[in-house]
Amino acid sequence: MLDRTTIKQTLIELMEADTGETFADIDEANNLRTDLGLDSVDVVSIVSQVERRFRLRLSQQDLEKLVTLSDLLDLLELKLKEVEAGQPKAA
Repeated sequence: MLDRTTIKQTLIELMEADTGETFADIDEANNLRTDLGLDSVDVVSIVSQVERRFRLRLSQQDLEKLVTLSDLLDLLELKLKEVEAGQPKAA
């Protein structure tokens, strides 16, 4: 299982590649939209990349709950645990 630090680093790399921005001083409490400047297109693109990279599926209900980077990391940790346990990939 990937640890939270590895998941966060991978997520930051995906966000930087997608937006062309650098997220050096990112905090888990940062709001994805207001603090990190991600619009809805950025979020959809990043989620698509996350799904491919981690080989999991995120439901629309999952995505609607995402506000902060911490929310996204919590969700990814949960989904990765489900995948490892052989449970369904999408709720």
